[in-house]
Parts: sequence; structure tokens; C-alpha cells
Amino acid sequence: MPRKPAHHDRYQLHPQLAADTHPVASFALSELRLMDDSNYPWLVLVPRVVDAGELIDLDAGQRRQLGDEIDQASRLLRDAFSPFKLNVAALGNLVPQLHVHVIARFEHDPAWPAPVWGRVAARPYTPEALVERINVLNEYLRA
Repeated sequence: MPRKPAHHDRYQLHPQLAADTHPVASFALSELRLMDDSNYPWLVLVPRVVDAGELIDLDAGQRRQLGDEIDQASRLLRDAFSPFKLNVAALGNLVPQLHVHVIARFEHDPAWPAPVWGRVAARPYTPEALVERINVLNEYLRA
């Protein structure tokens, strides 16, 4: 039997995503958010689709739109930070709401070359660094 997600009548951001990320911009389908870890330029896309837990929960049009938004987030990180590599992942093992990580990686970052999860403790942004990072991201989004 397929698992039945808990049903909500409207889209709500999962409390863990709300706690771990900061809003950057609103795309057509997704919220673009910044992970509160200054070790890496790390974006999270959260589609505003009620009860979506997997990519297969999106209809074909939504999947295409999410692909376009992943592309936009990836280009944003590449343009703003010139990373060595971009990591894109939809895991959701701990947070069941569908969300996609787009992470700029560098050969000198604290987890290189391993995945970012569970390697080093997150370094939350200072208020000043957070404002600066979001301003840079928004400058490149407008460009």
C-alpha cells in the first residue's frame, strides 16, 4: 500500500525547514531559501505543493517547473560564487516535505570531497553576514 501523507488543506513550510533556513526569494513554484550554514553557499528550494514528499508527487508541469528553478538556483550559485562543483540533492530522510538542496562546493570547503551532511557542525550566519549573503543572492537574481 502506498503511504498516505498527513493531509493539509494548504501549503505549509515544514517547521524544521523554517528553523534551518532563511527566505531569499519566491519562484513560480518554490520558495528559495538559504540554509543557515555559512560553511557553504547552500540554497534550498521548497515547492509550494500541498503534501508533496517526493518528486513523483508533482505533476509533469510542476516537475518541469522545479527543474527550471533548480537550474536558476544552480546558475545563481555559479555566477555569485564560482564554485568548483554544484551538488543538487533531494533526500528528505529527516524532513519529509519535498525540498531540493543546491550547494556550491569548493576544494577547500570543510567537508570536501565528501557530502556536506554530518561532516562538520553547521556555522550559523551572524546577522550581518546573513544580510550580506541574501543581498548578494538577490543582486545576482535581479541581474
